[in-house]
Amino acid sequence: MSTRVQPQPLLAVHDVEQSSAWYCAVLDATSGHGGPEYERVVVGDEFVLQLHRLEIGHHHGLFADPALPLGNGVAVWFAVDDLDAALSRARRTGAIVQKEIHHNPNAHHDELWLRDPDNYLVVLADRD
Repeated sequence: MSTRVQPQPLLAVHDVEQSSAWYCAVLDATSGHGGPEYERVVVGDEFVLQLHRLEIGHHHGLFADPALPLGNGVAVWFAVDDLDAALSRARRTGAIVQKEIHHNPNAHHDELWLRDPDNYLVVLADRD
């Protein structure tokens, strides 16, 4: 019997609703929860990302130190069906394009590198 694992990354962000709008636009996704403190970003029927307000600890405590910059050393990768369409959506949000669509010879696919509103590196890649 094999074990199925589904990643459910969570990013601490300054403004959940702004980040949700950004990810929903770029990924052609929808809100699966909504609100100023927590969000679940959904593509189709698949939950792909959680967003949590940086300054809110709830029952678990803070996920990040509010005194430190967000995004350092973290890359969030998404495989997408249409990289050109994703780039068009990203441009409409005003996203910072760190690296235009390019071929990654190690992974054997094309990639686009963006920065989200909290400076997390977001890599969109063609599906293999």
